[in-house]
Amino acid sequence: MTDGGRAGGVGGTVAAGGMSVELPLWKAISYFRVLALCYALLRYFNSYLHFLHPVAGWIFLGALTLWTLATTRAFANPQRCTWYVLGVDLTLAVTGIVMSGLTDAPARISHGAPTLPTIWAAGTVLGCAVKGGWRPAAASGSVIGAANILGHGGPTGDNIHNIVLLMLAGCAIGYVIELARASEATLTRALQVEAATRERERLSRDIHDGVLQVLALVQRRGAEVGAGAGDGPGGAGGGGAGFAELGRLAGEQERALRALMTGGPIPAQRLPQSEAAQPHDLTALLRPYADERITLSAPGTPVLLPGPAVGELAAAVGAAVDNVRRHAGDGARAWILVEDEPEGVTVSIRDDGPGFAPGRLGEAERAGRLGVSQSIRGRLLDLGGTAELYSAPGEGVEVELRVPRKATQ
Repeated sequence: MTDGGRAGGVGGTVAAGGMSVELPLWKAISYFRVLALCYALLRYFNSYLHFLHPVAGWIFLGALTLWTLATTRAFANPQRCTWYVLGVDLTLAVTGIVMSGLTDAPARISHGAPTLPTIWAAGTVLGCAVKGGWRPAAASGSVIGAANILGHGGPTGDNIHNIVLLMLAGCAIGYVIELARASEATLTRALQVEAATRERERLSRDIHDGVLQVLALVQRRGAEVGAGAGDGPGGAGGGGAGFAELGRLAGEQERALRALMTGGPIPAQRLPQSEAAQPHDLTALLRPYADERITLSAPGTPVLLPGPAVGELAAAVGAAVDNVRRHAGDGARAWILVEDEPEGVTVSIRDDGPGFAPGRLGEAERAGRLGVSQSIRGRLLDLGGTAELYSAPGEGVEVELRVPRKATQ
């Protein structure tokens, strides 16, 4: 049996969302046992005068009634319904079947009279099926079938027919339960992988927005200062070598950190808890990105979004602006356009830089540069929005970020 099956045998397998496919079956079996008991009592009440020893039948049915009522809660809960409970249940069913052959009239038995527990015995097989799968169901069904053949009527057509139906029902339900447990275990693992992947993406965004950019800057500045100091007189060369070494180490750490981006996640920065649910003006958060090279155009009224959404969208815009400053060239200009619509908020970032060739983003992602895939697209995906990039060599780059309002509510 699979691990999911073993886990379900102990406490019931719980699927994603907190719902178990087993619990409804356990409750159904509990109801079935009570209804089957009522059926057995009614059948015996209508025919006990034809039994050779009717008092023995009433004693058995009294014990069966007490046991059924005492274990109703146990059969409704996989944790309470232990193998010990199922073992006693099976023993009681077999006892009733054997007693039927001793207390009923031979003529009635030969004409296919039902046993004392009648269909109540099927509840034992169903309980074994849900508890442990098709194998325990087949084993318990075989025991009850043997009791029917040896203790009540022999291998008659009716007996064989009932035994086959009981075995088929028990094994089928047990097999379905095993498949359900395996599916739930697979779904749980898939959701865990998805959650870990999303957290790694958040980690990659944080690293790209902060640590990697600082390391890259230190590497460049260290190399520049080291080269300049190395050309100076006297002992300046030693200091220049030190700056060059610092730049080299920063470059090594940047490459190592990119390689480790698939490691354990850390939470992304958020607004304070007291402000998280309050609306904030997106324009106010984007205004610091404007300078002599970057023009911000926004509505005259505040563009309000909930705290988490506005923070993530502003961070995505910041990542796009950082790409402009790093890759578009010193003379390139950029424009940020904010559009506030009833259905959503759209922010466009366009530059007049050199642009890039098709396939360049895929190459950058494979090399560990995740500015677009994580800091931009990843953030918008988490918000339920979209991020589209348009570019061609010599035509600049346009990034369009759109967040639907229903996704931020």
